[in-house]
Amino acid sequence: MDRRKFLETSALGVAGMSLLPGAHTAPGATPAGALYRISLAQWSLHKAHFAGEMTNLKFPVVSREAFGIDAIEYVNTFMRDESRDPRYITELKNICEAEGVTSLLIMCDREGRIGDPDEAARITTVENHYHWIGIGAELGCHSIRVNAASEGDWNTQRDLAADGLRRLTEFAEGVGLNVIVENHGGISSNGAWLAEVIRTVDHPRCGTLPDFGNFNMGKEEGWYDIYQGVEELMPFAKGVSAKTHNFDDAGNERDKDYLRLMRIVLDAGYRGYVGVEYEGNEKPEAEGIILTKALLERCRETLTPQYV
Repeated sequence: MDRRKFLETSALGVAGMSLLPGAHTAPGATPAGALYRISLAQWSLHKAHFAGEMTNLKFPVVSREAFGIDAIEYVNTFMRDESRDPRYITELKNICEAEGVTSLLIMCDREGRIGDPDEAARITTVENHYHWIGIGAELGCHSIRVNAASEGDWNTQRDLAADGLRRLTEFAEGVGLNVIVENHGGISSNGAWLAEVIRTVDHPRCGTLPDFGNFNMGKEEGWYDIYQGVEELMPFAKGVSAKTHNFDDAGNERDKDYLRLMRIVLDAGYRGYVGVEYEGNEKPEAEGIILTKALLERCRETLTPQYV
């Protein structure tokens, strides 16, 4: 892999990004004793992936060298075919080790409904995730992220989702991985419901991945309060997804109070990684990633005196 050529010619447009206010493109270490570290979610580069400008093997290199981020979160749909080849996973692992990049988790989609009312379909969904648990373990991840899709009323969906999650978590426990659930549409974007699901599962390896931007419950239900939702999900969090869309001229997220959100995260006692997940359309992906990282760094700098 010609890393220099890729970084210079990629349509990500990393050249010149260092001119952005508050942007940092040099690798740079996270300050000692930092309240949280910053990771990069692969979905932040989904347009580049779909355009053929990004690959899984390039992802760790770009994360480290273009954005100065040394921990990454994968998306299973970008490696669905390649992951069946053990040599490919070994190569990806070796690249991460060479770059000093840590693999944190795999976000798993399109594997069925973990809370399907049909027991056979629910079990199939659970078993579909076994492959990703194996890949996660091979890459050194701590978790796979799944969805809590189901059908029925509140209690029915809660119990069905909890059943599927419990089965999957017990399997993941065997290889030392966690199963974490993101608020990801429908009833799962109701923070109170998802928190109740995790309490029902009642397993230390089953937790949440609170996403700052995924509280849309659908056309009929509308938006769940994002601050309330994050607060409800943080007691079970084993990761945090810092979703961003739009920025003002000062580099702040226009639609979310990030200082308020990060206070909620820290008040819950969380001190792990916070993942950059830029999903906006107003800025190119590279610029959105840098702006999100810079925002998280400013929040950390502002909040450190209050929490240390």
